[in-house]
Amino acid sequence: RTLAEHGGVSSPATRLLPSPSRCATLDEARGSANARGGVIGLDSAAGPIDTPATHVASTGTITMTNPSALDAIDPATLVRPRRQILGMSAVLLPFRADGSVDLDGFVTNLARTAAAGVIPAVNMDTGYVHLLDDSQRRDLLALARQTLGDTSDRPFGGLVAGACVVDEPGASFDEAGYARQLGMIADVAATPVIFPSFGLAAGGDSGLLAGYRSIARRADRFIGFELSTEFVASGRLLGLEAYAELLAIPQCAGAKHSSLSRRMEWQRLALRNQLRPDFHVFTGNDLAIDMVRYGSDWLLGLSTAWPEAFARRDRWWAEGDDRFDELDDALQALGDFAFRKPVPAYKHSLAQTLALRGLLACDEPHPQGLRRPDSDRPILATIIERIEQAMGAGAAR
Repeated sequence: RTLAEHGGVSSPATRLLPSPSRCATLDEARGSANARGGVIGLDSAAGPIDTPATHVASTGTITMTNPSALDAIDPATLVRPRRQILGMSAVLLPFRADGSVDLDGFVTNLARTAAAGVIPAVNMDTGYVHLLDDSQRRDLLALARQTLGDTSDRPFGGLVAGACVVDEPGASFDEAGYARQLGMIADVAATPVIFPSFGLAAGGDSGLLAGYRSIARRADRFIGFELSTEFVASGRLLGLEAYAELLAIPQCAGAKHSSLSRRMEWQRLALRNQLRPDFHVFTGNDLAIDMVRYGSDWLLGLSTAWPEAFARRDRWWAEGDDRFDELDDALQALGDFAFRKPVPAYKHSLAQTLALRGLLACDEPHPQGLRRPDSDRPILATIIERIEQAMGAGAAR
């Protein structure tokens, strides 16, 4: 079956807020913002997660020689100017006003992402993967590969995809379920991103590592994923000792870190630099996208709103161009607004942004997804204008 035959990705569900009668245009939103005096009254953003006081000792094949160094990291020592940044963008799965999937919008934004030099990531949280069944995931993977063509010369095969098992609290590790996800991702020559689940993390850090080692026996290369419960209830963050053991799994080429905590990510970067410099720490911190300064690469949901802007920002960093800062600040303004609590509603914010930019026909979220109020549109319009100005800054140089 295809997604079109599904007529949407799930059965009708009660929306959490009333649906807007139509999708606003950017000009209308800007006019409303001007009438209200611009950006006002943002909700509070999600705060950082507390950092566990875990020390790294020995992991067998990898040994931490100075455990206490991670307790007081000077971030300035991590800054890596003029480096090439590797970017991956979780592609939004858009919807029409009737609740059906907007496949044209999905394909267009997928192609735009790749054209910008950014690696697309499909079936991620931004793509509502927890609300998709295997048939729908498989269809989207096939459509992604068909759209991109052969990208085998790109890092990570030019396409990454979420390997997500949906279970319940108290579940045991569903090895067969993960094997099924790995198989469908391998069928399109993509690299899997291993989503945490209740079962995968059932035995704490040791259980999670055992699950990763099981996955490593089935996948030549994969990306781990630390995910805060701010995003999904089944999220899991590793202690530092366990993270060091993760670095010792050769098939794990990198890990996305979505704690929303700078300090936790700095600790992982310092550990990576000492133990396995070729390992990719992919920041998933949409509230601190400048973590790329310190050596993180990125796999973000925020970037689906404007992958070209992220690519330009990264190029300016590699060139030592001071325009990096203004553009990074403008993109961060979007991140701060879109990823305020409740964090999962960010997907609707990004749909609103793309619709305001004329890149989606409508800004509906998934029928079961959290919504943002219509009053967000004029605020987003002012942020869009700021990003546009930052991208054009110094164009005469």
